[in-house]
Order: sequence, then C-alpha cells, then structure tokens
Amino acid sequence: MSVSLQQKFIEYLQTELDIPTNSITVVQRCSGYCPGQLHMLLWQYGLITLQQLERIFDWLETAAMPAVPAEL
Repeated sequence: MSVSLQQKFIEYLQTELDIPTNSITVVQRCSGYCPGQLHMLLWQYGLITLQQLERIFDWLETAAMPAVPAEL
C-alpha cells in the first residue's frame, strides 16, 4: 500500500468508522506491524467489529481500483 493510500485509509478509519487515533496507534506500535495488515490487526485486537471490517474491505477494493478514462 502506497504512503498516500495508507494516509487516506487512516483518514477513512477515523472519519467514516470513528476509529480512535489511539486504537490505530496501538496497532502501529505492535511488533511485526505491516501497514497492509492494519485492518486485520484492528479486528484481531477487538478494536473494530466484523461489520466495520467488511466496510473496510469494500473501501480497500474501490481504493485499489485504477481510474478508468471516461472515453475509450
């Protein structure tokens, strides 16, 4: 995950899902932390619900899609 996408993802977690900054910080400080696994670690530590995890997967899917030109 690129740095800019990671920043947008964290903003999404905080603004849309109301995940507290301290919850994100706790996970980021874990040994073996990998930015691409932030959502899974939040869920494993019980910091997000299964419904929030599903919303995250939806967001990640659309965020990773390349933009399609309007005219081909």
